[in-house]
Amino acid sequence: MWVRAMHTYYLVSVSVAPKRAKLAEAQASLEVTMQALAEAKALLKAVEDKLAQLQASFEEANQKKLDLAAQVDRCSAQLDRAGKLIGGLGGEKARWEETIKKLTEDLRNVVGDVVISAGVIAYSGPFTPTFRGELTTMWMENMVTLNLPHTAGTSIIQTLADPVKVRAWNIAGLPSDQVSIENGIVVSKARRWPLMIDPQGQANKWIKNTEKDAGLDIIKLSEKDFLRTLSNGVRFGRAVLLENIQEHLDPALEPLLQKQVYKQGGSDVIKMGDDIIPYHPDFRFYITTKLRNPHYAPEVSVKVSLLNFFVTLDGLEDQLLGIVVGQERAD
Repeated sequence: MWVRAMHTYYLVSVSVAPKRAKLAEAQASLEVTMQALAEAKALLKAVEDKLAQLQASFEEANQKKLDLAAQVDRCSAQLDRAGKLIGGLGGEKARWEETIKKLTEDLRNVVGDVVISAGVIAYSGPFTPTFRGELTTMWMENMVTLNLPHTAGTSIIQTLADPVKVRAWNIAGLPSDQVSIENGIVVSKARRWPLMIDPQGQANKWIKNTEKDAGLDIIKLSEKDFLRTLSNGVRFGRAVLLENIQEHLDPALEPLLQKQVYKQGGSDVIKMGDDIIPYHPDFRFYITTKLRNPHYAPEVSVKVSLLNFFVTLDGLEDQLLGIVVGQERAD
């Protein structure tokens, strides 16, 4: 049995030995092939990485190209607009030179023009248009005598008027004649509260329309609680209109007319009667009278800005002209 087993083993060994040799040879060839495959894969990865890098560089360069093209278009458009602007502004040179010349002249004459405006605010209010013109002419003649620079034919409207404000005043009911506009400027610029001689009610209407949105309290000296309403206006910064006064003012108004405001506890206060009231900086006070030719004592006149809104024939002509122009040319 053993001999037979050994014989069988020998026969198998003789048959398997060549196959083992071929297996070893195949494994060696496989190892060489796998090594070559790994080298090829490494080379392929390097090529793919290089390709991705080149693709990213290409996309970046392409985007830069698009950005530069857009920048070229934008610069061309800006250059075209700049050319049009320069061409359009070329014709403005003469106007600018004229404006510079005018501003230089205005700056040289500003002192004299302000003196005229200050005189109108301080002294011309109660007078008629004709006498106002005579006063202004006399002041200008004195300026010529004193060699004080001023604009020929200047007026408070040229010096202090804001066209936008004046337009708003006209919309609110202020007549468009020169005297009414001068009175409006005095109301807005003077330090003293205005007392308006207003027999036709034009100033009254204008004040009511102007202060309507901000809130306006209307009082009369004949009312029992007019001082309480006035005190509330002072306290809360409202506008107060005192209507239909006569030639004498209530002594209780004295501190308000003289603006006897002082500091108490870091706040502005004013004493009215026995009460000390906080003084609001937005408080506004207007006084009107329907008397056609009132006579106010000097001690009253120096405490208020006395303004004559009485419509004269010349003023009526200016107002009618303004109405006609407004109808014909609403713009």
